[in-house]
Amino acid sequence: MTKAPQTGAPVPGWSPPPRPAGDTLTGARVRLEALNANKHAAELFDEMDGHDRLWDYMPYGPFPGKQAYAQWISETVADEAHLFYAVRNLATGRAEGVASYLRINPGAGSVEVGHICLSPALQRTPAATEAMFLMMQWAFEAGYRRYEWKCNALNIPSRRAAQRLGLSYEGVFRQAAVIKERNRDTAWFAAIDSEWPRLREAFSAWLDPSNFDARGVQRKALGAFTAPVLVAADPAFSL
Repeated sequence: MTKAPQTGAPVPGWSPPPRPAGDTLTGARVRLEALNANKHAAELFDEMDGHDRLWDYMPYGPFPGKQAYAQWISETVADEAHLFYAVRNLATGRAEGVASYLRINPGAGSVEVGHICLSPALQRTPAATEAMFLMMQWAFEAGYRRYEWKCNALNIPSRRAAQRLGLSYEGVFRQAAVIKERNRDTAWFAAIDSEWPRLREAFSAWLDPSNFDARGVQRKALGAFTAPVLVAADPAFSL
């Protein structure tokens, strides 16, 4: 008797989730607002001006002035292939970073987070982590099955951030692109919906005020909470 081929596990009741519509996402430390040139360009430019290394791994930037940056925002948000957010730090009231959903594929239940550009004031803060949590939370609670993170394989801080956030390493695509006339090998990371409940618990535990001392220093690192969820660790560095 011929054995029937394996075709993958059934996904009963599957239906594609909605595309992200730019709904405001609000946490205790940040608010994510649909990116708008008139509303956000001036603040974001001021926060990032003079920090040209922020754009090293981006396919655009740095920008020569506020008008050029505002024009880029206007053109970018008009493209429905992705959805950009401005990250507003509730402690300062200012827009201090940008992130987006891209490679949005409801039919596959897959979405990527990317174009992450955080000002020095926002980097390495609980507010920045909460912004990433809010985007991941929206995706999985909307019904997405797979949440992706990709970056230049040479961008070790981005690779470390992906793993810290609980996204498992999936390998490197060699010569995946040419960016600013340079080769890009792309490192892939992802989390899937079955991992989300444990990741949500990890983020909640890390973001809880009890995890920070009077100076705001974390008592336990997020990576310690998310490491048990990882299917594979990035070989570029140890946990």
